Amino acid sequence: MSITSRLNDLGVTLPDAPAPAANYVPFVKTGNTVYVSGQISNGPDGFITGKLGADMDVAAGAEAAKTCAISLLAQVKAACDGDIERLKRVVKLTAFVNSAADFTDQPKVVNGASDFLVEALGDAGRHARSAVSAASLPLGVAVEIEGIFEIE
Repeated sequence: MSITSRLNDLGVTLPDAPAPAANYVPFVKTGNTVYVSGQISNGPDGFITGKLGADMDVAAGAEAAKTCAISLLAQVKAACDGDIERLKRVVKLTAFVNSAADFTDQPKVVNGASDFLVEALGDAGRHARSAVSAASLPLGVAVEIEGIFEIE
């Protein structure tokens, strides 16, 4: 099944790739590898903000992480000149979770992104991963995730 079909089955339409918010590029391609800059949690109503363990629970954080994964795929699609079917696999995610000092469930939050990528891509969505706490994130967002992808 194609990536586009899987996304359609999940009710997901990839948005236009978000523009960078500062002096950097949204992705860098080298050979068959695409390095995507950190994508912040963003929904239809704007940025998804909050601090896990203070004013946001794990389920809401996982939903925020999923939005980061959708933005990552949008950037990969842009890197592939609009052809998401060129994506071969997710290699690695590095995730930052805006967390209270005593919050320890960062991996459960980031599962929102990981689970979505496996649903959308099957085995090609399985990846290595880091999930770390951050005292704060840009614009107060709940989650930021960067990724490494293999393309054709």
